[in-house]
Amino acid sequence: MQHRPLSINSSPIIFQSMMLQVAKDLLEAEEIQKVQEREKYMEDNCPPLVLPGSKEELQNLCRELHSKIDVIDEERYILEHTADRVCNEVKDLNIKIVDLKGKFKKPPLKKVRMSADAMLQALLGSKHKVNLDLRANLKQVKKEVKEEPAEVGDWRKNIEDKAGMGGRKKMFESEA
Repeated sequence: MQHRPLSINSSPIIFQSMMLQVAKDLLEAEEIQKVQEREKYMEDNCPPLVLPGSKEELQNLCRELHSKIDVIDEERYILEHTADRVCNEVKDLNIKIVDLKGKFKKPPLKKVRMSADAMLQALLGSKHKVNLDLRANLKQVKKEVKEEPAEVGDWRKNIEDKAGMGGRKKMFESEA
């Protein structure tokens, strides 16, 4: 059996495992660097503790440590306050962004009956007097009345109907 050289395209799983190994090595190196930086900072800013022999010197050392603690607490308070303020500003800006995108529910609008003159007066103001009668500008269409031809029938029958009990002849005879 002959082993062929590994290429990136030959096996994606091998390539992924190599990438994970490199990432793991980088993370370990970063952790070691952080520990070294922390130790260097502590050496520079915190001198080694030397306990004095007398009671007065020990009290002076405690006072110095308390004053340093107070200064550090004030700085911590200021930093926390500024961080909280920045977080609140970010939240407010996010809310404004959401509002500007239009994700809020629009209230239903009421229908207002308004004439054209009132609408123009509201838009143009009271200085401009424009009388706009929209109905005057409309074309008037005349309706054509279709006359239906009268039914042609027997004229004798028509006279007999009028002369009968329900006819007009009967109404005229009773009035006279």
